[in-house]
Amino acid sequence: MLGIKTKLFMAYHPQIDGQTERTNQELEQYLRMYVDHRQNNWSEWLATAEFAFNNKLYTTTKSSPFKVNYGREPRTSFDIKKKRKHVKTEEFVKEMKNRYEEAKTALVKSQKEMKRYVNRNRKKAKEYRVGDKVLISTKDFPMELMKRAMKKLMEKYIGPYVVKKIILENAVELELPAVLRIHLVVNVRRIVKY
Repeated sequence: MLGIKTKLFMAYHPQIDGQTERTNQELEQYLRMYVDHRQNNWSEWLATAEFAFNNKLYTTTKSSPFKVNYGREPRTSFDIKKKRKHVKTEEFVKEMKNRYEEAKTALVKSQKEMKRYVNRNRKKAKEYRVGDKVLISTKDFPMELMKRAMKKLMEKYIGPYVVKKIILENAVELELPAVLRIHLVVNVRRIVKY
């Protein structure tokens, strides 16, 4: 009823959805403060982290994510609920659409400002053609994938691999061996010409 659309994206493509990347950074930071040194109790803190995140007031929207989603602030105490009249569904949906539009407008404005700020220093991505040979950076690869004992001594780049298809200006599909077990579509910032 609200017309909200899902936007799927892949790992290591922060340009696609920087807002989600930023949210994940905040939640990781929160969990780092409370998780014990063995890191085996993080799941116990997820509900609290979610509540803290959703109850935080954001300067962009001038509201908390909880209020944007539900039209009210979350209950933070154990007071008995006061009796009140139920809002008609149509009125509720209309109010939620208005809140959603206000939040969307504020977020679009904020995203434009962030994009302008980031693009000041961003270099244009290198252009690749079908058939080009490239090397892939192993920076984000787990040691187990590369079958190495120490990440510090692992190769910085592997390849060469052939560019099979241009997906976007910042993403290409490569011809990779099945044993590599990574996604065929790679961000151009992770590859260099051979």
